[in-house]
Amino acid sequence: MTLTDTTAVTRRSRRRASSFGMAVVRFVVTVVTTFLGLLAVTFFIGRVVPIDPALAIVGDRAPSHVVERVREELGLNLPLYQQFWIYIKQAMTGDFGISVLTTNPVMTDIARVFPATIELATIGTIIGALIGVPLGVLAAVKRGSIADQIVRVIGLIGYSVPIFWLGLLALVLFYAKLGWVAYPGRIDIVYEYTFTPQTGFFLFDAIWQGQWDVAWDLFRHIILPGGLLGYFSLAYISRMTRSFMLNELQQEYIVAARAKGLSEARIIWFHALRNAAVPLVTVIALSYAGLLEGSVLTETIFSWPGLGLYITNSLQNADMNAVLGGTIVIGAVFVAINILSDLLYRTLDPRTRSR
Repeated sequence: MTLTDTTAVTRRSRRRASSFGMAVVRFVVTVVTTFLGLLAVTFFIGRVVPIDPALAIVGDRAPSHVVERVREELGLNLPLYQQFWIYIKQAMTGDFGISVLTTNPVMTDIARVFPATIELATIGTIIGALIGVPLGVLAAVKRGSIADQIVRVIGLIGYSVPIFWLGLLALVLFYAKLGWVAYPGRIDIVYEYTFTPQTGFFLFDAIWQGQWDVAWDLFRHIILPGGLLGYFSLAYISRMTRSFMLNELQQEYIVAARAKGLSEARIIWFHALRNAAVPLVTVIALSYAGLLEGSVLTETIFSWPGLGLYITNSLQNADMNAVLGGTIVIGAVFVAINILSDLLYRTLDPRTRSR
C-alpha cells in the first residue's frame, strides 16, 4: 500500500469516527432535550391546575399556619425557577414525592402497578401484530377487492369507535350475556391471597410456577381488555402494512422476481414483506408505546389495576404527585421506545446508517 493510499484510508477512518461522534452527540442532546421538555410540561401543568398540593395533604379544614408550614416543607414558597430546579433533581433520582392517596412513595406505587399495564399492552400488541400484518398483506395483494374493502372497514371502525363504548358493549356481550370471560379485574378473589407473583407479571408468573388454574383465571380476565386494545392496534398495523406492501409490490425487484418464475407466495412473503418489515418494526413499536400510554380508559372500564387506573384515581383525589409521576414515567417509556425503534430501523436498513 502506497503512502497516498494509507493517507486516504486514514482520512476516511477519521471522517467515519467524526460522523459517529457527531451522531452520538446529537442523540444525547435529543434525549436530554426531550426529557427536559417532558419535565417542564409536567411541572407547569402541576402549577397551573387549580389544586393546592398543601391543601391536598392537610385537608381544607387545616389551620392556615399548618398549611403554610406544609407549603414551606414542599418548597412551594420558593421562586418558580428554584421549584423547577428542585423538581428536576428529584425526578432524575426517581423521587416524585409521597402519594396522598396511598401514603406510599410514588415510585413504589408505580413499580407495583406498571407491570399490569405492560402485561395488558403486550397482549394487545401481540394480537394486533399477529392479525394486523396478515390482514394488511391480504388487503395489499387483493387491492380493490372485497377482501381489501373489508380490511379497510375493520380498520376504519377501529379508528372511529370510542374505546369506552366498545369496551362496555364487549362487557355486556361476552361477560353478562355469554359468560365467556371473567368479570372486570385482574384476578379472581379466590386466588388473590393464595397466588404469590414474583415479577409482577401475573400471567407469566403463574405459568412459570406451573399454577395452571391461576393462569387460566388470569387469561379469562385479560383476554377481553387485551383483545380490545389488540383490535385498536390491529387497525393501525393493518393500515400501515397495506401501505408498505403496496409500495413494495410496485418495485422493480418484484417484477424481476416474477420474471424469474418465483411463486407468488414466495414473492409476497419472502421478498415484499421482508422489505416492508423494516419500517413495520417502527410501526409496531409505536403502537406498543401508544397502548402503554393510552390504556387509561380501558383500565378504568375493566377495573384493571394498572398505571392508567392509578393515575385516574389519583387525579380524582387531587393526588398531583402521583399524577405527575405517572405521566413522567409514561412519557419516558414512550421516548425510550421511540429511540429503540429508531435504532432498530437503522440496524435493519443499512441505507439509513449514512444519513
